[in-house]
Amino acid sequence: MKDVGQQSAAVAALRQAVPYIRLFKGKTFVVKVGGGALGGASGARPSGAEAAAQATVAVLEQVHVLHQVGIRVVLVHGGGPQSTALSLAMGAEPRFVAGRRITDDAALEVATLVLNGAVNTRLLAACRAVGLPAVGLSGVAAGLILARRRAPVTVAAAVVDYGHVGDIEAVDPAVLETLLAAGMVPVVSPLSADERGALLNVNADTAAAALAVALRAEKLLLLTGAPGILERPGDPSSLVSLTDLAGLARLRERGCLEDGMLPKASSIEAALRGGVRRVHIVGAAVPDGLLAEVFTNEGAGTLVVADAAAAAAGGLAGAGLPPGAGASLAAPARGAGGAGEAAGAQPPESAS
Repeated sequence: MKDVGQQSAAVAALRQAVPYIRLFKGKTFVVKVGGGALGGASGARPSGAEAAAQATVAVLEQVHVLHQVGIRVVLVHGGGPQSTALSLAMGAEPRFVAGRRITDDAALEVATLVLNGAVNTRLLAACRAVGLPAVGLSGVAAGLILARRRAPVTVAAAVVDYGHVGDIEAVDPAVLETLLAAGMVPVVSPLSADERGALLNVNADTAAAALAVALRAEKLLLLTGAPGILERPGDPSSLVSLTDLAGLARLRERGCLEDGMLPKASSIEAALRGGVRRVHIVGAAVPDGLLAEVFTNEGAGTLVVADAAAAAAGGLAGAGLPPGAGASLAAPARGAGGAGEAAGAQPPESAS
């Protein structure tokens, strides 16, 4: 016999999701999954490989739900932990500056093997397992991403040459539009090239943001190993539920953004300034965290908007953005539904 309480909860969750499904049907989401969110380095031992496979399937089952309700999804993946593991196995010590990898000749070979090989192929296999019609490609395919080699830069009073690292010059999303129109889910490796065909290692967060802008995506969702942006790194209880560009800048100034979160912050800023309306950072390990972030007012991670005060003034308070959100760095919660929603009104899209 079914538990009545569980059944009621399931029905209530479905009722809450329906307005969001109606709102986002036909819209484009770019979902970036970091290598750490996919279980990190795998294959070293069976238990590690099994855990990585389970983590990947858990993410893709949620992406499959988005696809099934009519949301056009582009999946962008990283592969940092896997690249680090392979480099170490080859006797090379990876080097990072300000959260970004130094890519010499050997590191570029590793990135090619990992991003366009192991990670992309395993993601496609997992997509097949969950019934998701996916097609793998990289930034090199059909001129998708044109990059240029990054010139040496000064970081902390030292000149740093990142090697074969690319900065994005242009994006031609035609191949993605073709795949999306055919009902496919593109699975994109960020490895790109310059106009001469020289391969360049592009940060996956940067690539995801650029693709979201080019596709005029409704949302950019970053699935990470952390539960979201934390005011106190390493302390999940300090999760920032809501912030905006000004709040993000304050977090950076206070030293709250460390290591891999620094390039993520830059990508978030680029996406919002490029016209993407909402950026979300969600912990991949949170059960059904991606779905909770999209289909509930409370969310499961961090929501970043361009200007929280302007959003609240536009009538978003009570439907996911708490009153006075623009005056604070972050909100402890985004709300549990407003009066308009309780009356059956369609929730504003900023609610998730």
